[in-house]
Amino acid sequence: MHMQHQPPAPQPDDWHKATAQSRRSPPKAALAALLLVCATLWAFQFDLFRAAPPTVILVSLDGFHPDYLAWDSAATLNELGAEGVRAEFLKPIFPTKTFPNHYTLVTGRYAENHGIVANTMQDATLGRFSLGRRAAVVDGRWWDDAEPIWITLHKAGIKSAMFFWPGSEAEINGIRPAYYRTFSTDSLWDARINWVMDALKRGAPERPQLISLYFEEVDTAGHAYGPRGAGTRQAVANVDRYLTHLVARLKEKNLFDNVNLIVTSDHGMAATSRDSVVFLDDFVDLDSVVVTDWDPILAMDPAGGDTDDLLADLQRMPHVTFHKKGELPERLHYNSHERIRSIIGIAEVGWRISSRGYFNSNPHRFDGGNHGYDPDEPSMHGIFIGRGPAFKTGKVVAGFENVHIYALLCAIFDVEPAENDGNLDAVRDLLK
Repeated sequence: MHMQHQPPAPQPDDWHKATAQSRRSPPKAALAALLLVCATLWAFQFDLFRAAPPTVILVSLDGFHPDYLAWDSAATLNELGAEGVRAEFLKPIFPTKTFPNHYTLVTGRYAENHGIVANTMQDATLGRFSLGRRAAVVDGRWWDDAEPIWITLHKAGIKSAMFFWPGSEAEINGIRPAYYRTFSTDSLWDARINWVMDALKRGAPERPQLISLYFEEVDTAGHAYGPRGAGTRQAVANVDRYLTHLVARLKEKNLFDNVNLIVTSDHGMAATSRDSVVFLDDFVDLDSVVVTDWDPILAMDPAGGDTDDLLADLQRMPHVTFHKKGELPERLHYNSHERIRSIIGIAEVGWRISSRGYFNSNPHRFDGGNHGYDPDEPSMHGIFIGRGPAFKTGKVVAGFENVHIYALLCAIFDVEPAENDGNLDAVRDLLK
């Protein structure tokens, strides 16, 4: 190996001369030298980054429907899709709600297998789960029926940084992501992107290879204004601008072409109206039932009575299809888990379920939009875009189920997947 000759170390007199000379150097020259050193250090750091294992930034745009991509305000999303791979749609699992589908995205399991069967649910041992019950959200026992990707990667010695991803705040089977954030709607969009960039700047071996990012704005607007409302269009423009900023930051650090950027959503959104509401108490006595989830999926048990008798009364309710547990269509994969209630009602798309008392106090809540309906309904579909060294370029693929994304992530990282319901063959064509 050729060894470069090093200059001799300065003697005391020479050091004094060199110091005196440097004091007489023009300030611009000193600044240029300093900038050169800094640039060299940055280049060295990110040369190491490019030589490291694959890096994935997984972005969730809650409630983002594929139709939104046709809007002028989604320019950056469309550019990412054109430079990589875009699916015509991403089919969610049943029920098409936030927590069940986010957990499917990272476990590859249907709700009956990962246990997060609704945003609001009941467990015989653990009690009640809802998005606002922090003690439940961070209790790993709710989540431990399936293995999320950050645990799969942890077992392979790969770190993850999960920002606001459902399940990531809990210690599941004794393991958490290397880095995670407690959910707060007060967290500004630029702070979220700064968190991602700070994670990327970490030196090996502390740098995470999987980093997630979450924006709830489109879902919030969709509920308030409906999928075609002006407020929803503004929310789409906003999240597209956030992604524009993220892309600019990645390019600034010469990382854009060296990370795999996946942008997805958990479900879509359907238009609703206060004129399309059915009332449970028009058909059964509310004291005769225990309801754990209301709208648009009605999850309930009889309060001591007979399930068949209750079901017979409920069958009279229009715009809602009722099933006994264990008898739901197999394609919904929603029959076997103990947290699934004995009767499940599924409203027609656009219809809502309420009690008359709640509706009379909150009629405005039924205008706008909602989700949770049958995943075969096009209005419930989400998006998938993948861009980066792992993905093909300029390719549009047919829609696929989100249950396959866990297998896709495992393939990118070349790790052995845990038991899951997905199939890599369903998404293999996305990869180079």
